[in-house]
Amino acid sequence: MLLASRYRLHEVLGHGGMGEVFRGCDELLGRPVAVKLLLPGRHDPFAESRFRREARTAAMVKDPHVVAAYDFGQQDGNYYLVMELVEGRSVAHELALHGPLEPERAVGIVQQAAAGIAAAHRRDIVHRDIKPANLLIDADGTVKVADFGIARFVTDPTSTVPGQVLGTSLYLAPERAQGRPATGASDVYALGCVLYQLVTGRPPFDGDDPTDVLSQHVRTDPVPPSEKCPSLAGPVEDLLLRMLSKEPSHRPSAAAIADGAAVDTSPAPGRHRAPIGRLWRRALLGATAR
Repeated sequence: MLLASRYRLHEVLGHGGMGEVFRGCDELLGRPVAVKLLLPGRHDPFAESRFRREARTAAMVKDPHVVAAYDFGQQDGNYYLVMELVEGRSVAHELALHGPLEPERAVGIVQQAAAGIAAAHRRDIVHRDIKPANLLIDADGTVKVADFGIARFVTDPTSTVPGQVLGTSLYLAPERAQGRPATGASDVYALGCVLYQLVTGRPPFDGDDPTDVLSQHVRTDPVPPSEKCPSLAGPVEDLLLRMLSKEPSHRPSAAAIADGAAVDTSPAPGRHRAPIGRLWRRALLGATAR
């Protein structure tokens, strides 16, 4: 299939709530691309507007840790979004292959993801769907945030219907579970859920009933990972528990996480901590070396 007389589509790379993603080639520039097609025949009346918003937000956020948007258009009634092709795998795939990761590796992934999220926040954009499947690891180890399909402009009240809950229940901040608007702190909470899953193998709250999971986000404190694995006690656990605070104002910013400033370096009684600068450098080197 050829779109816009230049984008040749090949195999399907993945499916999402908004459409299908194909490996493609930009025959005009001679470079590989990923092309997302909006699924036809959807019953969601907001699908087209969300797809256009995804293209707009992805194009606005230019950062090495965000999947770049190249082009957007419509052909034969089908909308398409042309993006950077990330030759690697998702964090979800990484977890499925290797299970819980070493803390340094987990921190490196989260720090890079936080850099991409912080770039969006600087443009007043909230992602609203941070989860392992939407964090991609390129062949050189660079982590990139993908899928701005349900992103929200903080300054645009029309991007959210009052009381509407969008996103994935396993990673949904308490304020969002209660139907309140998403903010940058909501993305940080979701990233905290990802970090918890990276070091323990499971998200902080789960269950078969999404409603029950949302209730846990609101009412239940996460079990500190060190209770299951004492070696996880220290700055990484302290960081993720602050990211999972029920109160949005108590969470660190994505920018602070990205540069390592979010970690409390004051020693707790009876606890030895590695110097956080060394931990953060090891984490970043470990993430980029793979």
